[in-house]
Amino acid sequence: MLYPVKKVTWFYYANKRLFDLFCSILGLVLIAWFLLILAVLVKISSKGPVLFKDHRIGKNGKEIKVYKFRSMYIDAETNIDKYLTPEQKETWIRERKLDNDPRITKIGRFMRKTSLDELPQILNVIGGSLSLVGPRPITEREIEEHFTKEQADIMLSAKPGITGYWQVYGRSDADFASGERQKLTLEYFEKRSLWLDIKILFLTIPAVLKHKGAH
Repeated sequence: MLYPVKKVTWFYYANKRLFDLFCSILGLVLIAWFLLILAVLVKISSKGPVLFKDHRIGKNGKEIKVYKFRSMYIDAETNIDKYLTPEQKETWIRERKLDNDPRITKIGRFMRKTSLDELPQILNVIGGSLSLVGPRPITEREIEEHFTKEQADIMLSAKPGITGYWQVYGRSDADFASGERQKLTLEYFEKRSLWLDIKILFLTIPAVLKHKGAH
């Protein structure tokens, strides 16, 4: 099956990068004080580092480290059976998200509901491994289990984004099992433009305020 992909020029990529840099640097300057407050809250809420480095697959299949405020207990990944039932574990492995996940700290639950845990990804945007808007950063296992090679090639042709088409139009209502998440991910490439990116950024705000965060 061939999926429609809108062709874009170097002009699109150059302007997208300039837009990413301008907005992320400005945003970092404006909210540095708020990031410091969140960092302190994370540190005093439970043992462990303030930031969590999530290993994901970026553009052209390159592995990247995506920064987030740590929202789970430090042994949440290494000692999963301590916290999850077999049913919860199966859901987590399949979808990489779980309702009422017991591994999440109190401050972590608040940050996830408001997507504040993803604010450190501004550093990824400045560094060039992420864009403000793009497909969701994804794991290698998710690619192997839920995407065909053609779908994966399309998705990995662009930098992952802090927010994106799927997060805004599907959010937590879209999952891998139904195929809706894959569909929305690829739909972005059919319609992408700088104006669409700007629209998605603005639509992200009400989506987050409605607590429709996707993790």
